[in-house]
Amino acid sequence: MGYTYHLPKERDPLGCNYIEWETEVIDFMEYRKNMKILVATEKPFAKKALDGITEILQAAGYEVALLEKYTEKEQLIEAVKDVDGLIVRSDKVTAEVIEAAEQLKIVVRAGAGFDNVDLEAASARDIVVMNTPGQNSNAVAELALAMMIYMSRNRFTPGTGMELLGKTVGIHAYGNVGRLVARKAKALGMNVIAYDPFVTDNALFENDGVEQVGTIEELYAGSDFLSLHIPATDATRKSIGYKLMMSMPKGATLVNTARKEVIDEIGLEAAMTERTDLKYVTDIAPDDVATMTAMFGNRFFATPKKMGAETAEANINAGLAAARQIVGYFEKGECRFQVNKKPCGCK
Repeated sequence: MGYTYHLPKERDPLGCNYIEWETEVIDFMEYRKNMKILVATEKPFAKKALDGITEILQAAGYEVALLEKYTEKEQLIEAVKDVDGLIVRSDKVTAEVIEAAEQLKIVVRAGAGFDNVDLEAASARDIVVMNTPGQNSNAVAELALAMMIYMSRNRFTPGTGMELLGKTVGIHAYGNVGRLVARKAKALGMNVIAYDPFVTDNALFENDGVEQVGTIEELYAGSDFLSLHIPATDATRKSIGYKLMMSMPKGATLVNTARKEVIDEIGLEAAMTERTDLKYVTDIAPDDVATMTAMFGNRFFATPKKMGAETAEANINAGLAAARQIVGYFEKGECRFQVNKKPCGCK
C-alpha cells in the first residue's frame, strides 16, 4: 500500500531546519519494519504502561527495544546506536548519547520537564525532542496539596497544627500543574493568588477565581503557602532564596515540586535559621539534605526520591502519550509538543 511520506530536502541555516519538503510515495508499512524505538528507563514504567507503549508502537509497525534499570551511561550509549526513536523518563540524554545515536530522529521525554535532554545537541542533528505536558499534572498537584496538609499538621506528630481553610496559597507559574493546584486549593476553601509573566490571558486567572499579582515579591509576601512550579532555566536557577523567604508571612511554608536547582540553598538555610517560623517541604531533596534535616526538625521535609509523577495513573498516561506522539510524528509530521527548534514540515 502506498503512503505519502515527507522527506527533508534542503536546510535553512537561519530559521527552520528545512525550507522545502519533497513528497515521496512509498510503501510505509515496509519502511516502518526497519524502524526501531527504544524505551530506555533507569526507573522503569509500570508494567501496564510498558504493555500499552509496546502495543501502540508495534501496531504502527515499529520494532520495540527495552533498556530498564541500567546503571551506567555506557549501556544507554550502546543501546541507542541503531534506534530511530527514543522514549525516556528522567534519563539523561546527553550530547554523548545523541552523538552515538546515528539513526535517531525523535526523543520523547515522558513527563513535563525536559532539562534532562540536551536540546542544543539534538537540534544540531535535526532530532525532534518532545515532552508530554499535562500527563503528570494531577499527580503533582495532589502531592503539592498533600505536602501543605502534612506540614500544617506538624508532619503528623503531636501538637497543635493549623487548617488550610482561609489561608492564602501563592502559585508561582500558572501552567498545567499550577492551575490544578489552584482549583484544588479553592475546593479546600483557600484563597489563591498567582504570578506568571508568560500567561497573558487574564481570563485564565479570572475563570479560576484566582487573583493575579504583578510581581514575584508581591506573590511571596502574600502567601501562607507558596507552591513552586517554575522550570530550571538560566533565569530561574537559585532564584528562590533568602530575600523571598524572609518576605513571607509568619508561619509560611514553601512547597517545591518543581526542581531543586531553582532554590538557593544557602539563602534558604539562612532565612530558616533567622526565621524559626518558616517551613520548607520538597520532593526533590536538596544537596544539603542531611544538614537541613538536623537543623530544622519538623520545619523541613524532603521525600526520599522525586515522587511528583509517581502514581500509576501518571505513569501510564505519560508513557502512552509518548508512544502516540512518536507514531504521530512519523506518520503525520505532528510536532505539537516539540521543545527544540521545529522543522518547517511539522504540524
